[in-house]
This record gives sequence, C-alpha cells and structure tokens, in this order.
Amino acid sequence: MSKSNPLDLSQQYQTLRSKLGPHFAPEGLYVQNKKLPFVGSVSCNVNRLETGSWNEIVIDYEVGAAGLADGGWFKATFKFYSDWALFQTSDPTAANYISAEYQSGKLVPGQSPATVQSLSVRFDQKGHERPFQKAIIVDVVDGYLNAGDHIILRIGDRRGGGPGTRVQTFTEDRFRFRCYVDPLGTSRFAAVPGDIVIDMAPGAAARLLIAGPRFVRSGQAAPFRFSLQDRWGNACHAQAGSLLLRAYSGDAVVYEKTHALPDTGWASIGIDDLPSDRGDLRLVAELPEHLYMRPAIAHLSIDDRFPAPRSFYADLHVHASDTVGTNSPAYNAAYARDIGGIDVLGYTANDFQITDENWQLGVDTVEEFNKPGHFVCYPVQEWCGSSTAGGDHNVVFLGDAAPDFPYNARGEHNRTFLWNEDMKGSAVETGRWPVEELWAAYIDDPEQHLIMPHVGGRRYIPDWHHPELERLVEIASSWGHFGWLYQDVITRGYRIGVAASGDEHRGRPGGGPPGTQVFGVHGGLTGVIAESLDRRSIGRALRARHTWATTGEHTALLVNAGQHIQGDEFTHSGPLKLNYNFLGSAGWDEIAAYDHTGLIWKRNLHEELGYSDRLIRLRWGGARVPDRYRWASWRGRITILNGTINRFQSHGFEHGEENCWREGTTDIVFRSDTYGDADSIDIDITNLQNCTIRIEGTIDSYIKVGDPLQPNPFKHVPTFQWEISGASLLQEGALRQELGGTELFLALERLTEQALPVTVQGELEVELKKTSFGHHPVYFTGRQQDDSKVWSSAMFVTPID
Repeated sequence: MSKSNPLDLSQQYQTLRSKLGPHFAPEGLYVQNKKLPFVGSVSCNVNRLETGSWNEIVIDYEVGAAGLADGGWFKATFKFYSDWALFQTSDPTAANYISAEYQSGKLVPGQSPATVQSLSVRFDQKGHERPFQKAIIVDVVDGYLNAGDHIILRIGDRRGGGPGTRVQTFTEDRFRFRCYVDPLGTSRFAAVPGDIVIDMAPGAAARLLIAGPRFVRSGQAAPFRFSLQDRWGNACHAQAGSLLLRAYSGDAVVYEKTHALPDTGWASIGIDDLPSDRGDLRLVAELPEHLYMRPAIAHLSIDDRFPAPRSFYADLHVHASDTVGTNSPAYNAAYARDIGGIDVLGYTANDFQITDENWQLGVDTVEEFNKPGHFVCYPVQEWCGSSTAGGDHNVVFLGDAAPDFPYNARGEHNRTFLWNEDMKGSAVETGRWPVEELWAAYIDDPEQHLIMPHVGGRRYIPDWHHPELERLVEIASSWGHFGWLYQDVITRGYRIGVAASGDEHRGRPGGGPPGTQVFGVHGGLTGVIAESLDRRSIGRALRARHTWATTGEHTALLVNAGQHIQGDEFTHSGPLKLNYNFLGSAGWDEIAAYDHTGLIWKRNLHEELGYSDRLIRLRWGGARVPDRYRWASWRGRITILNGTINRFQSHGFEHGEENCWREGTTDIVFRSDTYGDADSIDIDITNLQNCTIRIEGTIDSYIKVGDPLQPNPFKHVPTFQWEISGASLLQEGALRQELGGTELFLALERLTEQALPVTVQGELEVELKKTSFGHHPVYFTGRQQDDSKVWSSAMFVTPID
C-alpha cells in the first residue's frame, strides 16, 4: 500500500470522523498506522560483508499496519544454495546463535500495549518455497503485536560471548534476505516489500590459480589465465602488481616475463605467447609483491601426435540468478572464460522455474559471448523430472538455430511443468513428463541436441536410456563424484560416454571451488577432443563421445587403439591393444581400466616406485546415499601406539573448515565431509614394523531439520573402529574396510618417497569377449594424490571371430 501525504491523511481522518459521528479511538493512531506499509518494513545493519567472515547481522522488522496476530509468523529467508553456516538456538555462547526479541513501538494516547508474551525463533532449511528455502522463523507466542512494534532478529548474536556467524563463502553481488509475514496467523505469507540486499565481497588474496590447456600440438597457441583468489576460492579485485612467469623445458628456462596485473576489475590476466615448439613445459608463476603466497605450477605437454590442436574444457551445466544460481548469465559466462579459463560454457536454466523473459535474456547472453575460435556458448534446458520419471537431464542445444524451448513450433511448452515464483495461481501445468516425452520433443533432430542425464538433486535412474539422444552421462560435479554411475550404465550395455560439469550455483563456473555444504567438491569439467573451437566442431565431438571427465582440474586422459579414440564404436579381430596417456597436475596415485564386468587392470604408482618403510596414508571417503543430501560428515582419530609420528600432511580437504591436527604424542584428529570423493592424511612413522594403528570415529549426516549442534548419525554405520599392526600393512601394502552406504570406506596404504609422475603412458592388451549386448566396452580412470580424478569415455568394440 502506498504511503499518503500526512496532510491528506489528516484531512481524510477528519472527514471519516465527521461521517462516523461520536466514537472512541486512540488519538492519532489512524494517521500513524496509515503511514506504515501494510505488511511492514525491514532494515539491516550491514550492506557489505567479506565472504567467509564472522559477523553479527541485525535485521529489524517493523510491524506494518496489518499488525501481527497471536499465532502469526515472521520469516527471513534466503536461497538454498547458500553455504552460510547453519544457525542454532540452543547455546548462546556458541557460534551461529540466532535470537529474536520484541520491542514495543511508541503508544499514542488511549492505545493499549501489545499482549505478546515472547517470541520463539527457529531455523528450518526447508522453511519456505524454492529458491528462498532456508528460513529463520519467528513465532509470536501468547499475544499479538501492534503496528509499529519491532522484531529484532540477531543472526550470530554475540551478546552471550559467541563469535558471531560465518557468512557464505562465495561472492554474490546482491545476496538477498527476503522476508515474509503471516499477519493474521493463517499460515498464508505475504512478502515484505524491499529485500535486504548485502554484497558478498572477496577477501584478501591468498593463492594464485593457473587455468589453461593440458596439451597442445607443436606450434599451436596455448592460452592461459592467471587469477588471484581469496582463501575461499573467490576471484579477487583490483590487485595491482606484477606476475612473474617462467616456463621450463627440462631444466632450461625457455620463457621469462613479468606481466602487470590490472588495477581494476578481476585480478586476472590472459597470456598466450608461451613457446609451443621446444618440448613439454612446466610453468611456474609467482607474485613478487606477495612473497607469502606459494608459486603456482602447471604442466603443458606438446606433441604433434595429439588427436586435437589442444585440449578443450567444457562446463555444460551452469546456473545463473534467473533460476537457482548466483549473479547474472553474463557474469557467469565472463567468469568461466576469464577466471575458469575454459573454452565451452552451457548456460543452464531449470525448466520449471525459468520465465520466458529470463530465458530469452539468457539466450541473448549466450549469443553475445559465443565467439568461434575463442569461446563457445550453448543454451541448456535442465529437465527437472523426479527420479521416478527418469531423473534430471540436461538438453544442450548444439546448433545456431533458436532452441525449441520453452515452446516448440506448435506452441507446446517443452518444460517438465510450469511452476515458478512468478506464476499466478497454485495449479501445476504439466508438459514433458516423464522422460519419454522429453525424448519425443527432440528426437526429430538428434544431431542438434545432446541430452545428458546427471545425479544432482533429482538423481538420474539408468532404467531409462535413449542411445540416439543421450550420448554422455555426467559423473562428477559440485554435488560429488559418481564413478559408480558410469560403471552402472556400462554394465547395462549402454553406448554412452563421460562428462563432468559444475552444476554451478555459486557464480564460479569452470571447475569452481567448493562450498561448505550441499555443493561440497570442485565443479567438474568435460575434456573435448575436437579439431576446432566452434559450436559445430565441439557439438560433433560431444555427440561422438570424444571426451574425458575431470573433477575440475585441467588434466587429460587420451586413449586410442590405432586410428580409433575414446568414444568410438568399431569392430576388431583378436586382442585389442589400447594406448593410454594420463596427463596430470599433482602426481598419479593409481590408474585403472574397467569393462562391463568391473576392474580388469590396475597400476599402483607407489608400489612401482618402491614403498617407503616409514610413509603410510589413511584415506576415507564415499557418500551415505546416492541422492541429494548424500555427504558423510567424518569425525575421526588416528592413534599410533609404539611408533613416533614424525610429520603428517592432508590431501583432498576442500576448504578451511575441513582440517586435521595433532593431539598429544600419539594422536591425529580429523574432520571432513565427503560426497563420493575421498580425503587423506599422509603420516611419516618411525618403528612402523612394530607399531599398532588404531582408527576410530563417527559418521554423521547433514542436519536438514533440527539443532545443528546435535549429531545426526548415519544410521547404518554411525561409528567406525579399526585396529591393525604396522607389520600387516608393511606386508600387504594396502588394507581396506568397507563401511556400506554409497562406497563408504577406510583405507590404509603404503606410500613411496619418490615423486609421483604427472604423466603416465603405456599400453594395455585386452582379450575381447562376446557380450549379451554385442560390444565389449573398455574405459580408463585415474586418481591423483590429491584425490582429483579423470575418466575416459569407453571404447565400444565388437569382437570378430
């Protein structure tokens, strides 16, 4: 309701009084209340915060002219993808405590005070409608509030001695608290006008990121991006200074230059003048003005025999703020190109939430950023079917023609259903449901479409598959690692290749860093073997399955059998000789090959280089369940008895809230979350032969409802205990304990003291077998010491007698 001029209100009230005749009413209250917005207003004590910092945020809700009835509610909501620390209400002295208090407004003569006895506050992660699902809810207890009264909500209340609240870890131009009120106590909510808007800004520079190709043919340009990031992986701004870049071929320096960093915008520069005719390069970048920051290292393999001019990296699953992402489509495209250093982007919209207008703005952005030879963009529909209907599938529109979305030429909508926050009414209008109807929408022109099923939230169920449309399956994203899914589809006989994507919701596409909750690992990337960087060539390569998948690193995996490469279908007589080339960044731990029966071959690089008599590793990982809230929260202790812990080092920890530390003489304590990935601790032990190693701890799950300070044990394996002798580990080389769930495990492994190779090449001979589905599939996978992974698309070989 719009505010009226006070003079007009006074005149209006005088006219009303004359019409009513003698009556009783608090003096001046009519005019006072009429000045207020009907459902109230909100204000906040901050408008800018540093990502991941600790703060106290105060939201002040002034009750509107409607008042707030006994049993009424007030909500402060924010989007579900935010990894803001979970709020609690049980311990005022601890972190992330929230409180709500009542403050009366000024009473006018003759007005009775409100009767509210107290306010009850709680936090519910599913307390409102998507995308503003996370909700701080304030209930009015035993009484009502007057118009003009106040509810003071303190997020990270420090008055009891707590440190405040840890805000979300990723940048956002306009983070929003959207507030709602139920003024009549009917559980029907109205939005309070004027969102609370806070800019989430990056912190100080903490590390240097290098992003570029992993291989090139001799003489080809190799474009690299160098970017400064804060400790949470956000791109820094306005960091004037210099970057010193050296390139080594063997021990010889073949390139050395100092480049100026920009003093405005992102602290990122592109460099494309590296020599690509002098053999493999090792790049070392450092910042002379930031001596505390470790140099960044990258590797570039150079060979005329590579199957493409250079490695191309794609992130085909990126959300923007028009559905459930962060920042605009243009921001995300620029970030992927200029920070992520990737080559191909898929701007993705949840089809049931995107409005026609916002979709068109997104498609216009795609066309603006698509520059053949430099950067390729595709529009992508995310078909959001529930698992019972097939599960989530992305439709990548590969051609230059306008997509048949949201509507086809007959005016029929190709969404799963119409259901977004801008809809009128409450009915759900179904469209393409179940997945067979999605296939029917695009089967008439399969070459211009790529449908990729994925895990995400509404998990893909491989009971469904269309071989002409579904050419790739997404097996890694910021939701987790899903190698089990690729083995599943291969075992079923599907001719399908691999992809990995960000499924980015936080505005950091291109292998972006993880958050601390739902999206807890690096976003994945799809490596593409294509002859040129344009929609036609990239699209043809994607549909041909000429791909590899990484967990976000610019690594590569190339496989060939003569003239055939990964993803190909062909016939062959006799044993099949496969050549593999693993091109990594952190040193390869293990490489392996699989077919439809499972593991068929493996190389342990630690064993090949020679085990140390002192170095071991505890590795733990997997997920509780394959569905949305899948991750396992590990809290554990390693005890070394009759042995001396000399040093230890962690690998795979994604952020600062995952860590390990020493307690006393014998113990190392750790805490981390795994989403299908694995974390580890390397330990150097004296007297390993005679020591005892004890592993114990708990596995908790995500606290979706309830007090985040209380454990939420994984029901099947809430605790783990494992004790072995150092002598057994020395004899066996590796020991493993399976813990159920979705590949939950503990592993104790011997390590080498030698440097692990970043490049591993070789040949594997496979005896082809006849199968019920005709072809014999073979694919490779590898794991680096930091748990980053890579998979190749399978070869689908039909044996000839």
